[in-house]
Amino acid sequence: MTIPPLAETASANEILYLTGRPKLKSFLRFVEKQALNRQSEGTLLEEWLAARDLLRDLEKEEAGLADNHKIVELDEEYEPLLTEFLKDPIQRDSFNEVPTEIALVELDKLVVYQKHIDLTFAANLERELGAAPSKDRVFRTCLPYDHPRPPVKWSRVDSKTYVFVSPSNDLRFLGALPLEGPQLKELPSWEGDVVNCLGIAIGFSSNFMNAIYAENRLILHNGSHRAYTLRKMGFTHAPCIVQHVPSRDALEIVAPQDVRENADAYLKHPRPPMLRDYFNPRLHKVLQNRRTLQQVTVRFDVTELDLPAF
Repeated sequence: MTIPPLAETASANEILYLTGRPKLKSFLRFVEKQALNRQSEGTLLEEWLAARDLLRDLEKEEAGLADNHKIVELDEEYEPLLTEFLKDPIQRDSFNEVPTEIALVELDKLVVYQKHIDLTFAANLERELGAAPSKDRVFRTCLPYDHPRPPVKWSRVDSKTYVFVSPSNDLRFLGALPLEGPQLKELPSWEGDVVNCLGIAIGFSSNFMNAIYAENRLILHNGSHRAYTLRKMGFTHAPCIVQHVPSRDALEIVAPQDVRENADAYLKHPRPPMLRDYFNPRLHKVLQNRRTLQQVTVRFDVTELDLPAF
């Protein structure tokens, strides 16, 4: 198998990792596997425990800080951008399970579940935005309906295995879909008469900045790096898709796995992890991290049987 080379990138990134919250084992494993420079486990444990002690103080001092997030309606200046954005079929098809709105959210009060931020990526994004980005530029960065695509290369391993590689960790399996009727006319011919075809879709998520509003808290679902970058640049609010989740049952449909499995940690804890924590040097550790590529491998199996006719 030979995969054509992707564009050359630096061999390492600078990564910010939140400390002080469960699980310590996950933090130690991340440093062991990803950090370029060897870290003393004793030093890591000391840093983790210090952050945990600070968080215990914050549980008292900032209890309820994440509650009752005020969502700001977009004013008329956003109307042309919003009209264009709502034409995007990906937006329409991806956010229809629960009531949804596009609004401005307060960055500092966002609850976060992502434990780390790629500071190298965030710095590149800040350079692209420029020193004083316009309202239009910020909107299109948070809700990019032109859907810029990172590079992807793929290779066939054998007749039933394919490998896809990208520098973007957003590369993923999107699902399988049957192709029928007129769709088959666009496909190449095989040694036979094609009556049905199964497509296996590999690609990227909608990549819209979006958040889940549940039990009076707003959990950032996608867009952590953009939220971090805008906050670092001095922005207090950012455009965001907000999904209003009426119940824990509905949370199971739209929330990421970590939030589904640990809902109380984000919705009931007096002081959950928040975007503001990324900016507290006592609550994070910065590491030189090995740059990685995202790989998706697709394998399928075919079984042909003779069955008795009924």
